[in-house]
Amino acid sequence: MSSTDIQAPSDLATTSEIAAGVAQFLTPVVHELEALVVNGKQAHWHVRGGSFAGVHELLDDLVAHAQDFSDTAAERVVALGLPLDARLETVAAKATLPTLSDGFQPYQRTVAEVVAQIDAALVTIRAAIQGLDDIDLSSQDVAIEIERGLTKDRWLLQAHVAA
Repeated sequence: MSSTDIQAPSDLATTSEIAAGVAQFLTPVVHELEALVVNGKQAHWHVRGGSFAGVHELLDDLVAHAQDFSDTAAERVVALGLPLDARLETVAAKATLPTLSDGFQPYQRTVAEVVAQIDAALVTIRAAIQGLDDIDLSSQDVAIEIERGLTKDRWLLQAHVAA
């Protein structure tokens, strides 16, 4: 038997139905995270006030994490054999994050607005966790890890304005 005759066992192969189900839940996660990347950078450039340095650095971390999380979710969909559309115009049309204020903002407002964006993204991510439970546990693990990391970033930002 040559190496070209070897086939993966059929019970380990991903079906088109599984791939479509995963894409249904992880594609919106990618859209939210990509929007968070762009908006996080916008907030990073425009934050002002006494906690500027700390918030500025945390926003950089958030952007890097959101980009990594987005890449992980997108690569999971692509690894299962489906394309994913995360072009700028698609993300702008599909993301559900609230709008950031324009221009320079005090750090308290910046943190509150970015936390609201994270919260909106977490709604989508948690829906993916629930939806993937019956579809594909490996993909659910991806969503769980994203939720865990984004929740930590939210906590670190929120701590700057907590009493």
